[in-house]
Amino acid sequence: MSMENEAVVRRLIDAINARDIGVMDELFHDDAVMDWPQSGEQVHGAENRRAIYGAFPQLPTITPRRMLSAGDLVVAEARLDYGGPVYATVFVFEFRDGRIERETAYWSEPFDPPEWRSAWVEVV
Repeated sequence: MSMENEAVVRRLIDAINARDIGVMDELFHDDAVMDWPQSGEQVHGAENRRAIYGAFPQLPTITPRRMLSAGDLVVAEARLDYGGPVYATVFVFEFRDGRIERETAYWSEPFDPPEWRSAWVEVV
């Protein structure tokens, strides 16, 4: 089931990049929860998800970095570009019957690495 679930996540990313948020209704369960721990917010259900995505000042362009999956779980690392602010993001998708049941998203703004670590790291 993991490959099928990864295909759902890729379709979601493609839809957001195409600004076609209507596709989300096909990919999420009506009772799905979107959890944003950094702000403490949770979006419950299709109606609230539609309202939020319809009111977004600007949807991001999502550039996937990598995706890992097992069973009903897909973890996707990505870059979100809002045409100004850019965020490093990790999405955790939980699936039920081939559709997204829960999405948890963590994001942060990138920062320059400190000089003191330069001898031991590679900047990519």
